[in-house]
Amino acid sequence: MSQSIALITGGSRGLGRNAALHLARQGAGVIITYLSRAEEAAAVVAEIEALGGTAAALQLDTGSTAQFAAFAGQLPDTLQSLWGRRTFDFLVNNAGMGINAPFAETTEEQFETLMNVHLKGVFFLTQRLLQLIADGGRILNVSTGLARFSVPGFAAYAAMKGAVEVLTRYQAKELGSRGISVNVIAPGAIETDFGGGAVRDNPDANAFVAGVTAMGRAGLPDDIGGAITSILLGDNQWMTAQRIEVSGGMYL
Repeated sequence: MSQSIALITGGSRGLGRNAALHLARQGAGVIITYLSRAEEAAAVVAEIEALGGTAAALQLDTGSTAQFAAFAGQLPDTLQSLWGRRTFDFLVNNAGMGINAPFAETTEEQFETLMNVHLKGVFFLTQRLLQLIADGGRILNVSTGLARFSVPGFAAYAAMKGAVEVLTRYQAKELGSRGISVNVIAPGAIETDFGGGAVRDNPDANAFVAGVTAMGRAGLPDDIGGAITSILLGDNQWMTAQRIEVSGGMYL
Protein backbone atom coordinates (compact mmCIF):
# COMPACT_ATOMS: atom_id res chain seq x y z
CA MET A 1 0.00 0.00 0.00
CA SER A 2 1.40 3.41 -0.97
CA GLN A 3 2.07 6.06 1.64
CA SER A 4 -0.88 8.30 2.46
CA ILE A 5 -0.37 12.00 1.74
CA ALA A 6 -2.20 14.81 3.53
CA LEU A 7 -2.55 18.46 2.54
CA ILE A 8 -3.20 20.73 5.52
CA THR A 9 -3.99 24.40 4.96
CA GLY A 10 -2.62 26.72 7.62
CA GLY A 11 -0.12 24.15 8.81
CA SER A 12 2.69 26.41 9.99
CA ARG A 13 1.26 26.98 13.47
CA GLY A 14 -1.45 26.01 15.93
CA LEU A 15 -3.71 23.08 15.25
CA GLY A 16 -2.53 22.69 11.66
CA ARG A 17 1.08 22.29 12.77
CA ASN A 18 0.09 19.83 15.46
CA ALA A 19 -1.96 17.75 13.03
CA ALA A 20 0.92 17.71 10.54
CA LEU A 21 3.30 16.35 13.17
CA HIS A 22 0.80 13.74 14.39
CA LEU A 23 0.18 12.50 10.86
CA ALA A 24 3.89 12.38 10.09
CA ARG A 25 4.55 10.33 13.21
CA GLN A 26 2.02 7.81 11.91
CA GLY A 27 3.82 7.56 8.59
CA ALA A 28 1.84 9.95 6.40
CA GLY A 29 3.47 12.35 3.97
CA VAL A 30 2.45 15.95 4.63
CA ILE A 31 2.11 19.15 2.62
CA ILE A 32 1.31 22.27 4.61
CA THR A 33 0.33 25.68 3.35
CA TYR A 34 1.23 28.94 5.04
CA LEU A 35 0.15 32.53 4.50
CA SER A 36 3.24 34.55 5.45
CA ARG A 37 5.23 32.67 8.09
CA ALA A 38 7.72 30.98 5.78
CA GLU A 39 10.28 30.37 8.54
CA GLU A 40 7.70 28.71 10.78
CA ALA A 41 6.52 26.55 7.89
CA ALA A 42 10.11 25.53 7.10
CA ALA A 43 10.59 24.63 10.76
CA VAL A 44 7.58 22.29 10.62
CA VAL A 45 9.00 20.60 7.51
CA ALA A 46 12.39 20.26 9.22
CA GLU A 47 10.76 18.75 12.31
CA ILE A 48 8.92 16.18 10.18
CA GLU A 49 12.11 15.33 8.30
CA ALA A 50 13.90 14.88 11.62
CA LEU A 51 11.27 12.27 12.45
CA GLY A 52 12.19 10.45 9.24
CA GLY A 53 9.14 11.73 7.38
CA THR A 54 8.64 13.61 4.13
CA ALA A 55 6.99 17.02 3.96
CA ALA A 56 6.72 20.22 1.95
CA ALA A 57 5.46 23.74 2.60
CA LEU A 58 3.73 25.86 -0.06
CA GLN A 59 2.61 29.47 0.23
CA LEU A 60 -1.11 30.07 -0.21
CA ASP A 61 -3.60 32.73 0.84
CA THR A 62 -6.74 30.64 1.32
CA GLY A 63 -8.78 33.84 1.34
CA SER A 64 -7.74 34.69 -2.23
CA THR A 65 -9.47 32.50 -4.81
CA ALA A 66 -7.33 34.13 -7.53
CA GLN A 67 -4.36 32.09 -6.25
CA PHE A 68 -6.05 28.71 -6.37
CA ALA A 69 -5.44 27.86 -10.03
CA ALA A 70 -1.70 28.47 -9.76
CA PHE A 71 -1.54 26.53 -6.50
CA ALA A 72 -3.36 23.56 -8.02
CA GLY A 73 -0.98 23.73 -10.96
CA GLN A 74 2.08 23.67 -8.69
CA LEU A 75 0.88 20.90 -6.42
CA PRO A 76 1.31 17.91 -8.79
CA ASP A 77 4.98 18.78 -9.29
CA THR A 78 5.53 18.77 -5.53
CA LEU A 79 3.71 15.46 -5.20
CA GLN A 80 5.69 13.95 -8.06
CA SER A 81 9.08 15.10 -6.81
CA LEU A 82 8.59 13.90 -3.23
CA TRP A 83 6.32 10.88 -3.54
CA GLY A 84 6.25 9.89 -7.20
CA ARG A 85 2.52 10.62 -7.39
CA ARG A 86 0.34 13.36 -8.79
CA THR A 87 -2.56 12.91 -6.34
CA PHE A 88 -2.97 13.09 -2.57
CA ASP A 89 -5.30 11.35 -0.14
CA PHE A 90 -6.41 13.73 2.61
CA LEU A 91 -7.41 17.40 2.49
CA VAL A 92 -7.69 19.22 5.81
CA ASN A 93 -9.30 22.66 5.43
CA ASN A 94 -7.80 24.13 8.57
CA ALA A 95 -6.52 27.63 7.70
CA GLY A 96 -8.28 30.46 9.46
CA MET A 97 -8.31 33.26 11.96
CA GLY A 98 -10.69 34.57 14.57
CA ILE A 99 -12.20 38.04 14.81
CA ASN A 100 -13.86 38.80 18.13
CA ALA A 101 -16.44 41.57 17.75
CA PRO A 102 -19.97 42.00 19.11
CA PHE A 103 -22.70 41.42 16.55
CA ALA A 104 -23.79 45.06 16.71
CA GLU A 105 -20.26 46.28 15.99
CA THR A 106 -19.06 43.76 13.38
CA THR A 107 -18.04 45.59 10.22
CA GLU A 108 -18.66 44.47 6.67
CA GLU A 109 -14.89 44.30 6.18
CA GLN A 110 -14.52 41.92 9.14
CA PHE A 111 -17.41 39.82 7.84
CA GLU A 112 -15.88 39.58 4.36
CA THR A 113 -12.44 38.70 5.74
CA LEU A 114 -13.92 35.81 7.67
CA MET A 115 -16.12 34.71 4.78
CA ASN A 116 -13.27 34.70 2.27
CA VAL A 117 -11.09 32.42 4.38
CA HIS A 118 -13.56 30.24 6.26
CA LEU A 119 -16.29 29.72 3.68
CA LYS A 120 -15.52 30.96 0.17
CA GLY A 121 -11.94 29.74 0.37
CA VAL A 122 -12.92 26.31 1.68
CA PHE A 123 -15.60 25.96 -0.99
CA PHE A 124 -13.50 26.90 -4.00
CA LEU A 125 -10.13 25.52 -2.92
CA THR A 126 -11.71 22.10 -2.36
CA GLN A 127 -13.47 22.40 -5.72
CA ARG A 128 -10.19 23.28 -7.44
CA LEU A 129 -8.34 20.36 -5.82
CA LEU A 130 -10.95 17.68 -6.52
CA GLN A 131 -9.07 16.32 -9.53
CA LEU A 132 -5.96 15.86 -7.35
CA ILE A 133 -7.68 14.03 -4.48
CA ALA A 134 -7.42 10.28 -4.96
CA ASP A 135 -10.60 8.23 -5.18
CA GLY A 136 -11.23 6.77 -1.74
CA GLY A 137 -9.65 9.82 -0.11
CA ARG A 138 -10.91 11.89 2.79
CA ILE A 139 -11.75 15.55 3.28
CA LEU A 140 -11.87 17.00 6.77
CA ASN A 141 -13.23 20.50 7.26
CA VAL A 142 -12.51 22.35 10.48
CA SER A 143 -15.42 24.00 12.27
CA THR A 144 -15.77 25.10 15.91
CA GLY A 145 -17.75 24.31 19.01
CA LEU A 146 -19.08 27.87 18.61
CA ALA A 147 -21.35 26.59 15.83
CA ARG A 148 -23.26 24.63 18.52
CA PHE A 149 -23.00 26.89 21.58
CA SER A 150 -22.94 30.68 21.57
CA VAL A 151 -20.31 32.97 23.06
CA PRO A 152 -20.80 36.73 22.51
CA GLY A 153 -18.34 38.23 20.05
CA PHE A 154 -18.17 35.38 17.55
CA ALA A 155 -21.38 35.79 15.54
CA ALA A 156 -19.67 36.23 12.15
CA TYR A 157 -16.97 33.61 12.76
CA ALA A 158 -19.42 30.99 13.98
CA ALA A 159 -21.85 31.74 11.15
CA MET A 160 -19.12 30.89 8.62
CA LYS A 161 -18.32 27.68 10.44
CA GLY A 162 -22.00 26.76 10.57
CA ALA A 163 -22.11 27.17 6.81
CA VAL A 164 -19.08 24.90 6.46
CA GLU A 165 -20.90 22.23 8.45
CA VAL A 166 -23.79 22.34 5.96
CA LEU A 167 -21.31 22.37 3.07
CA THR A 168 -19.68 19.24 4.48
CA ARG A 169 -22.91 17.27 4.12
CA TYR A 170 -23.34 18.38 0.51
CA GLN A 171 -19.74 17.50 -0.31
CA ALA A 172 -20.23 14.06 1.25
CA LYS A 173 -23.36 13.52 -0.83
CA GLU A 174 -21.79 14.59 -4.12
CA LEU A 175 -18.35 12.99 -3.67
CA GLY A 176 -19.52 9.69 -2.24
CA SER A 177 -19.58 8.10 -5.69
CA ARG A 178 -15.78 8.47 -5.74
CA GLY A 179 -15.47 6.82 -2.35
CA ILE A 180 -14.40 10.14 -0.81
CA SER A 181 -15.63 10.64 2.74
CA VAL A 182 -16.18 14.19 3.99
CA ASN A 183 -16.50 15.06 7.66
CA VAL A 184 -16.12 18.10 9.87
CA ILE A 185 -14.23 18.38 13.16
CA ALA A 186 -15.35 21.01 15.66
CA PRO A 187 -12.73 21.85 18.30
CA GLY A 188 -13.64 23.51 21.57
CA ALA A 189 -11.46 26.11 23.27
CA ILE A 190 -7.82 25.11 22.76
CA GLU A 191 -4.58 26.48 24.22
CA THR A 192 -3.07 27.98 21.05
CA ASP A 193 -2.30 31.48 19.74
CA PHE A 194 -5.84 31.62 18.28
CA GLY A 195 -7.74 34.76 19.27
CA GLY A 196 -4.59 36.33 20.67
CA GLY A 197 -3.80 33.27 22.78
CA ALA A 198 -6.45 34.12 25.40
CA VAL A 199 -7.24 30.53 26.42
CA ARG A 200 -3.54 29.65 26.59
CA ASP A 201 -2.20 32.81 28.23
CA ASN A 202 -5.03 34.27 30.34
CA PRO A 203 -5.48 32.29 33.57
CA ASP A 204 -9.02 33.62 34.09
CA ALA A 205 -10.09 32.65 30.57
CA ASN A 206 -8.48 29.24 30.95
CA ALA A 207 -10.23 28.66 34.28
CA PHE A 208 -13.56 29.74 32.80
CA VAL A 209 -13.21 27.25 29.94
CA ALA A 210 -12.28 24.50 32.38
CA GLY A 211 -15.35 25.31 34.44
CA VAL A 212 -17.78 24.81 31.55
CA THR A 213 -16.06 21.69 30.18
CA ALA A 214 -17.08 18.22 31.30
CA MET A 215 -13.48 17.00 31.40
CA GLY A 216 -12.46 19.92 33.59
CA ARG A 217 -9.74 21.59 31.51
CA ALA A 218 -9.14 23.57 28.35
CA GLY A 219 -8.15 21.64 25.25
CA LEU A 220 -4.56 21.14 24.14
CA PRO A 221 -3.30 21.07 20.54
CA ASP A 222 -2.49 17.36 20.92
CA ASP A 223 -6.17 16.71 21.62
CA ILE A 224 -7.07 17.95 18.15
CA GLY A 225 -4.01 16.68 16.28
CA GLY A 226 -4.67 13.22 17.66
CA ALA A 227 -8.33 13.35 16.69
CA ILE A 228 -7.55 14.51 13.14
CA THR A 229 -5.04 11.68 12.74
CA SER A 230 -7.58 9.16 14.02
CA ILE A 231 -10.25 10.37 11.59
CA LEU A 232 -7.90 10.35 8.59
CA LEU A 233 -5.79 7.27 9.24
CA GLY A 234 -8.29 5.19 11.20
CA ASP A 235 -10.60 2.57 9.74
CA ASN A 236 -13.34 5.16 9.24
CA GLN A 237 -14.07 5.10 5.53
CA TRP A 238 -17.77 4.34 6.12
CA MET A 239 -18.11 7.47 8.27
CA THR A 240 -19.11 10.47 6.21
CA ALA A 241 -21.16 13.68 6.53
CA GLN A 242 -20.54 13.67 10.29
CA ARG A 243 -19.79 16.51 12.68
CA ILE A 244 -17.27 15.33 15.25
CA GLU A 245 -16.96 17.75 18.15
CA VAL A 246 -13.70 17.49 20.06
CA SER A 247 -14.25 19.86 22.96
CA GLY A 248 -13.94 17.78 26.11
CA GLY A 249 -17.66 18.33 26.54
CA MET A 250 -18.02 22.13 26.57
CA TYR A 251 -21.40 23.51 27.53
CA LEU A 252 -23.17 20.17 27.77
